[in-house]
Amino acid sequence: MLRKCGFLLLLFMLPSLAHAVWNEAWDSRAKVSVNAAGIPAAETNVPVLLRLHSGNFDFSSASLDGSDLRVIASDDKTELKFHIEKFDSINELAVIWVLLPKVDPADKNAHFWLYSGNESATSASDSQGSFDDATAAVFHFAEQSLLQDSKRGLVASGNATVQKAALIGEAAVLTGEPLALAADSTLALSDARGFSFSAWVKPATLDGMLYQQGNAALEIAGGRLQFRSAGASIAGGEVKAGSWQHVAVTAGAGKAAIYLDGVEVASGDVALADVQDTVQVGAGYQGELDEVVLASAARSAAWVKMAAAGQSMDGQLIKVHAADEGDGEEGSSSHFMVLFHSLTVDAWVVIIILTVMFAISVAVMAAKARQVARNDKANREFLQRFNDASNAQLLQLDQGANTTDSTLARLYMAGLREIRKRYAEDGSLALSGASMDAIKAAIDADLIRENKSLNANIVLLTIAISGGPFLGLLGTVIGVMITFAEIAAAGDVNVNAIAPGIAAALMATVAGLAVAIPALFGYNYLSSRIKNINTDMQIFVDEYVTRVAELYGK
Repeated sequence: MLRKCGFLLLLFMLPSLAHAVWNEAWDSRAKVSVNAAGIPAAETNVPVLLRLHSGNFDFSSASLDGSDLRVIASDDKTELKFHIEKFDSINELAVIWVLLPKVDPADKNAHFWLYSGNESATSASDSQGSFDDATAAVFHFAEQSLLQDSKRGLVASGNATVQKAALIGEAAVLTGEPLALAADSTLALSDARGFSFSAWVKPATLDGMLYQQGNAALEIAGGRLQFRSAGASIAGGEVKAGSWQHVAVTAGAGKAAIYLDGVEVASGDVALADVQDTVQVGAGYQGELDEVVLASAARSAAWVKMAAAGQSMDGQLIKVHAADEGDGEEGSSSHFMVLFHSLTVDAWVVIIILTVMFAISVAVMAAKARQVARNDKANREFLQRFNDASNAQLLQLDQGANTTDSTLARLYMAGLREIRKRYAEDGSLALSGASMDAIKAAIDADLIRENKSLNANIVLLTIAISGGPFLGLLGTVIGVMITFAEIAAAGDVNVNAIAPGIAAALMATVAGLAVAIPALFGYNYLSSRIKNINTDMQIFVDEYVTRVAELYGK
């Protein structure tokens, strides 16, 4: 008996033992996992990007300026260097850079901790310490320090404006005038030491110099990346206008490589000449520029891959989990997990049926949205041809007509088939009143078929709208009945026994509404679009028949 009690006591103590917090003065922490899958090799002293938002971080637990933030290694003891690029507690957005001692794709459970919740704490943000020694300059282009380097405080000259809604916090907008950095020993080029340049670019035009020092230059020429130095050059990759892309070049020991979005697109024998001159960034470049990094070392392919993957908007390298404020077991305090565990079999059956209904509704809405969009676009194009057609061209619009997507073109073809049956042997055409009635009847028949095609499967949305809430209500009522029956059988009435079952039963109603509400919005939107297309078809039929009657009626 004592052994059993001791074992149970140990089980109860395990969560508290696992939560060996770094410092009790901080009352909130969030786990940050590192997923380096796909990275070719391990790297040390890597700066990684944390994007915080209302979905993964409780801003109410932190100071207004983020001064109480601390980043702690997975051992929950070692403080890591970090700095805050942006912390907007009002809009609940933050950008934080953390220097990780090592990122290893073999470590499947790699993580660290983000602490907050200490009003008396002062800022520990350290921009200089957040990058390794090989990093020469880092430009975040933050609004408060637009042209100032975060690593050593270098200040670039030139004109640039701020784009607040950028890829990583703010970005610089260049119009062709370069940003210049005075000659500096840390920025000097040396083939023996190596060199790297990386940046996020969103070009408005596909030409411009991204980096230049002496005879070494990285540019976009006609949408193609090119790096040249000491009379040799390499080129590759296709840069797209109007979208964010990660561009990098590394050089050293007589070799150079160009990377686009973390993938090597060109490499070859290119040596760096020893030079210490003014560095120019963005000469002739027009567009947005962000996260320009200069390094006095030839970064590896793994390093470039991590930068591209970890800093992109959909990057999976870093994931911030929900804040952990007590037991140290991730997700153990999730209300939804408790509800899911309390669901009865009947509730699961109802929710599965509703899930299938939701999937069907989404598929119907997506297919119909694409259909009406294609029809609408093709109809506008064909109607323009019809209105611009001369009298001689009126019966020749079938050549090049988009009959696949345009309902108007198909109605036109239906009328044209009937008209061509009535040509005389000499090629003349004269249509009587009866012929015009027959032609219009044929077009009206096709009009009905087109309406039938447009409204196909819409009934599935009405079923989801009307049936979803009732199915959910059925699941809730049965769940409540089962809960009270179990309580009556047990003879124990308390809120802790009742609440989980009732809350879980209500999930069926929530699921029913989750099916019905999107279906309702989708149905109203699609019905409106279909009604407009139907109106256009009716008007087109009248115009078409009238023009034919005027030209060829007896």
